[in-house]
Amino acid sequence: MHRPVIVGIDGSPEALAAAGWAAREAQRHNVVLRLIHAWTPSPHPSAALPSPTSQHHWARRILREAHDHLGALYPYLPVEEYAVEGLAPSVLLEASADGALLVIGSRSLGGSTGYLAGPVALHLTTQCPTPVALVRAGEQAEDAHQLNAEGRSATNTPYRDIVLGVDLAHPNDETFAFAFEAARSRGAPLRILHGYRPLPATGAGAAVASAVPAEYEMALDALVRPWREKYPETVTTATVRPGRAQSLLLHAASEAGLLVLGRCNRLRPGPYTGPVIQAAMHHSRCPIAVVPHA
Repeated sequence: MHRPVIVGIDGSPEALAAAGWAAREAQRHNVVLRLIHAWTPSPHPSAALPSPTSQHHWARRILREAHDHLGALYPYLPVEEYAVEGLAPSVLLEASADGALLVIGSRSLGGSTGYLAGPVALHLTTQCPTPVALVRAGEQAEDAHQLNAEGRSATNTPYRDIVLGVDLAHPNDETFAFAFEAARSRGAPLRILHGYRPLPATGAGAAVASAVPAEYEMALDALVRPWREKYPETVTTATVRPGRAQSLLLHAASEAGLLVLGRCNRLRPGPYTGPVIQAAMHHSRCPIAVVPHA
């Protein structure tokens, strides 16, 4: 990762949490953090914001406050800030083309207030040409770490696992590369999971049902093997389990530091994520990264 990590800022708690997560990601990879705030002139300015000039000043203030907050926590991290006139989805989508990762705040459990949640998160997740990370409000640095001996969150314990969901029907290098690099940069274990719908295990279908998992395991092992060789220092487990993929991944990610999912650009145009990403966006307890691939 050499290009900047980009984060959308709107003054909300979700955006501030996303900025903190993005700062730690930029610091791990020794790259610039770029803060972007999108603003649009009000057609009916109020007394508090009497002109586009003052609205631009307010946008700069939001960025400055976020910059100051991050500077106190990460004083040696290079940070850039941009106030860009335009609608948030368009501004952030255009900005993402220059970055390695776009980070946005998102309310958990399907909340839809604030411009970085709901439709905006959906638009960016489905349209962005680079990986998109969604971070919920309240996310702290210690949340990425295992609990200490007292059962409390702390930053001096090992990192939690990275969980990668794999769709054997659409294998790709981009998602594997992102997940392995995320695990390597943290020194975290990587858990790779593929879920499948089992065939009825009765009558003539019983033999087929028992044979399918072995085929899946062989296919998953073949995909993982070259990445294990490329990242020998990363502790990696690869598992095939029966059940709905979204349920299996949400359970696996309940104690994880990051859930990584792939998004196939060929499947369907427009704001479509598929059931797995949709479930993760609404219910994941940890940050999620959605990686686009062909």
